[in-house]
Order: sequence, then structure tokens, then C-alpha cells
Amino acid sequence: MRKTLILFLFFTAGINASAQHYILDSILLVHGQIIHKEHNTFAYADSSDSFRTFFGKLDSLYEGHRKNIQIFHIGGSHIQADFYSNKVREYLRNITPYTHSSRGLIFPYRLAGTNNPLNYNITGNSALWKGYRSSLSRDTASWGLCGIAATLLGKEDTIRIKANRNVQVKSPYTFNKIRLFAVSDSPGYSITPADTSMVFAGISFNTAEGYCEISFPDTVKEAGLVIRKNDTSAHARFSITGLELLNDFPGVIYHSVGVNGASFKSYNRCNLFYEQLKMYKPDLFIVSIGTNDAGEKDFDPEKYGNYYDSLIRTIKSANPECAILLTVPNDSYYRKKHPNRNTGLQQTVIHELARKHGQAVWDFYAIMGGLGSSQQWYNRKLMVHDRVHFTTAGYSVKGDLLITALIAQWEKTTGREPGSLLNRIKDIHE
Repeated sequence: MRKTLILFLFFTAGINASAQHYILDSILLVHGQIIHKEHNTFAYADSSDSFRTFFGKLDSLYEGHRKNIQIFHIGGSHIQADFYSNKVREYLRNITPYTHSSRGLIFPYRLAGTNNPLNYNITGNSALWKGYRSSLSRDTASWGLCGIAATLLGKEDTIRIKANRNVQVKSPYTFNKIRLFAVSDSPGYSITPADTSMVFAGISFNTAEGYCEISFPDTVKEAGLVIRKNDTSAHARFSITGLELLNDFPGVIYHSVGVNGASFKSYNRCNLFYEQLKMYKPDLFIVSIGTNDAGEKDFDPEKYGNYYDSLIRTIKSANPECAILLTVPNDSYYRKKHPNRNTGLQQTVIHELARKHGQAVWDFYAIMGGLGSSQQWYNRKLMVHDRVHFTTAGYSVKGDLLITALIAQWEKTTGREPGSLLNRIKDIHE
């Protein structure tokens, strides 16, 4: 009977995972022994001025004050796929009934020849584009916050942008402005509407910060753009380095920025990173970089710490009040052969940096169970065979763990009754 119950709960959790409901309570009944929930906290947040400021802003929004809160979540393949980060995004976006904030930064990953998140869609003729990733040493480009570029090889192409795709959301995303980050070797490019039924209310160029803004008379859920090369020079180049869908509504804007294979070294190559970050002045910055750093043969904890320290300083330069959540990477296997001991070294570095800078840590390595725990998660179908990435259910659990820790710290920092905000979160269905 007990075995039947476990199978039923796991099957139910799988269904809920695909629908992205809150599943953690059900999962803990089945897999509680491999999820160390006592570590699911924001370590050091109690003594962090930055986190007190952030949760004060979040609480003000919850109470009905119209404002935008900017959250950035940066990482590698886990974030590019945007499974668990999107789940956290939807929880925060829908925590109040009157916020319909914009989608934030996205990227046409398919045009760059790599996988796109399931929750939005950008299409074009991929044969006319070539991708350049900061995580590939052979690639060279001008990269910004997204760490990836898609370069138009042909004379023109039509790209179509859909803000909502596949995933059921409580409030579909709309936008009345597109901010297109692009690098061009020539001014001889034009951007026009793809459909006669759609008009631009305006288009402006900011050459200093490398983007143009396209405005629409009304909010829309999708739009088509024709990018045309007017300069016939063989050396003329147009590269998309990011794309943001904006509107005028208040709420949490959760930007997830990820590149397959990305490490600190990758983002350190992004020459436009800081200039673009200054535009946003983030309120919370979540750093989920480390799995690919740990996989390097010559992993050096000191070098890793220096890269991390440099990023923290860059973020603080953009906004001195920004709360920075340092996340410890998940336990993983090195080349599918044995647990990667470097993650434990990263854990030590990350906690030291958080204390040094007055920030917080979400220690997912400890939550999983530490060294070798990825094998247990794999045995229970929460990770895939490489024991680096997660199944759909696994990512859903990870998203629920992160939002649970965030909400618990929010309640504690602002003096709210424990569980009062979390119970509201549990009632939200995307």
C-alpha cells in the first residue's frame, strides 16, 4: 500500500511540475530524506542592510504601492533553459492581483543555434543567422548582459516575437515597447514592421549604449520586425545581443540571463555587460554561476573567488543598495564519472564572499545533501543521466525551494506572520 502511495504521489508531482504549481509539500512526503530543508534559508540575510532594503521594497509593492522591482538571475544552462527561474518569476509577478509587469530580457536563442526557453518564442530564418557564445573560446563578439549574440548573415530577415508560448500563465505578458540591444558595424540597417496592420508609434536609437527602442500605440502580445541591410558592404554586420519586452505596469521584472557552458570567465568577456547593467540598477541580483567553473581541470578556488568578487563589485557599482544572492551550485558529476569535489571548495568561497560583502547565500549544495547527493536525486528521477541537470520535476522542486526560502526571509525581515505570504504563493497557479 505504501509503495502504491509513493508512486501515486510521484506521478501527481510530475503532472504538477509540468503545470508549474507549488509541489514542494507533496515532494517532501516522498523524497524528504534527500532534501535537507533545514538548509533552505538565505544565510546571513538577517544582518544584511541590502536585503532589508530589498524586502522593504517588495513589501511596499505587496501593499499596493506602484513601483517596479528589477531582479536579475544570471547563470549557465540551468538559467538558459529558464525552468526554475521562470517558476520563481511567475510566483513573484502574481503575488498581488494588480501587477502586470513586463517580461524583461529575453534572447532569440534559436537564431543563435541553441535551445530556447519554452515560455516565449522568437522565430526567423535561422539559416540567415550565426550564433556567438561567450562561453566558447573560439567565438569572438561584442556581448552584453545576455552573453550571447546572433549575427545576421543575409540581407534581411523577419523575426516574430511572441511573449507567451506553451506555459499557462495567470496573466499573459503584454508589451508596448521593444528594446533591441544590437551591435552594428554600419548604420546601414533599418527596422520596420513586418505586418501592414501594425505600426510603430516611434523608434529611437541609443548608439552609446547599443540599443534601439521601438514603441507601439497599444499593448500587444506579439510583433514582427523586418531587419534589412541597406549597406551592401561585405563587412557590414548586425548582431542582436539582447531583447527586452517592456510595458508601463508596476511589479517585479525578473530577468533571467543564461548561456550554455557559461562560467565567470565567460561573463568577464562581455565588454558591454556593465554599461547595460547600469541602465537597470537591479534591486536583487541572483548569481548562479559555478558548475562550469568547477568542471575545469585546473580549477583554482582563489581565481574563482577573484572572478566572483569582481562581479559583486560590478553589481554594487551599478546600484550600491542592490541585494546580491550568492547561490552555491548543485552537486554534480564530473564527466558522468564521479562527484565533483570542486563544488565543496566553491561552497567555502561563496560563504566567505557573502560575509565579506554583507550579502546572502542560498546553499543548494547543502540542500541537496552535499558531495555525491546528485546520484540520490538521479535515482529518484529528479536529475537526468549526466547528474548535472534536472528533470522537469527536479527543476520544479528547485524553484519551489528557492521561492520558499525567499518568502520565509521576506516574512522574517518585515515582521510578517510566518507562512502568511507563503500560503498565498501556494494558491497561485500559472
